[in-house]
Amino acid sequence: MVLARIALAATLAVFATTGLAADVQPTLTGDTRIHDPSVIEVDGRFVAFQTGQEGGVFRGAIRVKTSPDGIAWTDAGSIGKGVPKWQRKELGYQSLNIWAPSVSRHGDTWNLYYSVSSFGINTSAIGLMTSTALDPDKPGEGWVDRGLVLKSNGKDNWNAIDPWRIDLGDGRAFLAYGSFWDGIKMRELDPATGKLIAEDTPTFDLASRQGAGIEATSIIEHEGRFYLFVSFDQCCKGVDSTYNMRVGRADAVTGPYLDRDGTPMLAGGGTLLQGSTGRFIGPGGQEAIHTTGGDMLAYHYYDGDDLGVSKLQLSPLGWTPDGWPELDPLP
Repeated sequence: MVLARIALAATLAVFATTGLAADVQPTLTGDTRIHDPSVIEVDGRFVAFQTGQEGGVFRGAIRVKTSPDGIAWTDAGSIGKGVPKWQRKELGYQSLNIWAPSVSRHGDTWNLYYSVSSFGINTSAIGLMTSTALDPDKPGEGWVDRGLVLKSNGKDNWNAIDPWRIDLGDGRAFLAYGSFWDGIKMRELDPATGKLIAEDTPTFDLASRQGAGIEATSIIEHEGRFYLFVSFDQCCKGVDSTYNMRVGRADAVTGPYLDRDGTPMLAGGGTLLQGSTGRFIGPGGQEAIHTTGGDMLAYHYYDGDDLGVSKLQLSPLGWTPDGWPELDPLP
């Protein structure tokens, strides 16, 4: 964890002024209300995208926040208003909001994958927005909706939500996704378009709990191995939420992923990274990311000291000597 702490100090200099000990996760300030965060660093600053709120002035559109240092956060509005019009034709119903956006960069293009769905069903779709100039001062502007990437329906044993893109050093790109049903899947993308490389490209099975709660996929590469982060159990119930973050490891991005005890994630395995602790209830919806200050983990939790409001946490991700991710204790 020493290297992670040094890197964090360089990127998040605010620690020096808050007096916060370096061996605990940071205490974020400002407007940290968020659900399903996806955070990216842009020219040394941070932008966070989140699930849209039903109704209201933005009518379910993706919400955006910004931070100069990863500590102090400010609301930055939304990406337009409402849910993309194509989703009603594809799904046969009107979704009330956009779920779980996930941002990444490929060359000069910023890719923002997102899902549209409704609770309790797997008639869902994953779409894509792109931008050629993500401005941290105006992060909601400049996005072009590219439409459908893939979808699922009641006849499928998977659910097209919670997308995550990973680009490999060999030029290939993959999209991981899934929730409940038969768990987490992956298919190959055309790196340039961000869509499936072919309509019949194979589906890889990554993790499953045979119908129990598993979702919020992200994958990060570290020293030649791949780490699959997921959330077990259930979100979205405030202080009654049971989310907890799990991880497995593989030698190839397509798996097989095993937890620290050697249990396959396809057989329900997953090493606990963090569960409910004190006021930090139901941590999950996580994404592991590379930054100039080192690897970090963005996730939300339900604040037991604030009526279960969902809030952002962005913390350095350390690595044990035997190559497993770990988080510092909560503040």
